[in-house]
Amino acid sequence: MNILITGANGQLGTHLRMLAEGGSENRWMFCDIDTLDITDEASVARYVEEKEVECVVNCAAYTNVDAAEEAEAEADRVNDVAVGILGRTMARRRGLMVHISTDYVFGGNRVNTPCDETSEVNPLGAYGRTKLAGERALQASGCRHILIRTSWLYSEYGRNFVKTMLRLFETRPEVSVVCDQVGTPTYAGDLAQGIYTIIEKGQYEGNEGLYHYSNEGVCSWYDFAQAIARMTGSGCRVRPCRSSEFPSKVERPSYSVLDKSKFKHCFIIDIPYWETSLQRCLDNLLKK
Repeated sequence: MNILITGANGQLGTHLRMLAEGGSENRWMFCDIDTLDITDEASVARYVEEKEVECVVNCAAYTNVDAAEEAEAEADRVNDVAVGILGRTMARRRGLMVHISTDYVFGGNRVNTPCDETSEVNPLGAYGRTKLAGERALQASGCRHILIRTSWLYSEYGRNFVKTMLRLFETRPEVSVVCDQVGTPTYAGDLAQGIYTIIEKGQYEGNEGLYHYSNEGVCSWYDFAQAIARMTGSGCRVRPCRSSEFPSKVERPSYSVLDKSKFKHCFIIDIPYWETSLQRCLDNLLKK
């Protein structure tokens, strides 16, 4: 099967590239904005036809949550319009699309009750609205699809919370991190492995639809930062604070833990605990 990864230079795309380079009977191809504008329907149709693409894994996204409040139209082009374009293109080819969405489609008011695939959506800002619109565009496209919502993505690559904390730990004696936003960190390497396994083993057959994926466990951003400091032996003090101490253009979900029961049942894939995966990521970063 010919598989195209969009947004290939991001966190998830980089991990998928590494897995594919390890050996696969499928043909994995990678592109980013410099090689394909996924918001241009004619360009997408031409590219997919020329490369005989049978599956698209869409890792491309506008992920700057704060900036999206001032640039919702731009965010919508990537998070919504492009998803519809890719979905319609693959529908015409009777192919498969794997698309990544976010916990930000939820309002986050379900304290102590993880969100499953049937939970009510209620995005609080432009980023969540555009990602939810993208989900609906994919579902309306008629394309066979695996739609995966994830949360708090990080890895050794790109910009993310873990790398930000490591940088701050080196330059400050103390950092303040919010303790009233709760969810689950997700290591991009684990999510990439799940996607790769589903495609390589053909597990998408008969299992098309919406799923949730994050690492196991629950924590606040403060807990997350504390774990990073502990695992790296940093002497920087991590101080808990409330979201109200950091005024933002957008309200973030206060509780967006994802229920992964459906994913685990359908694909029989073990999901690591978040601290286990964090340690693996930090070990890799320290080796660089």
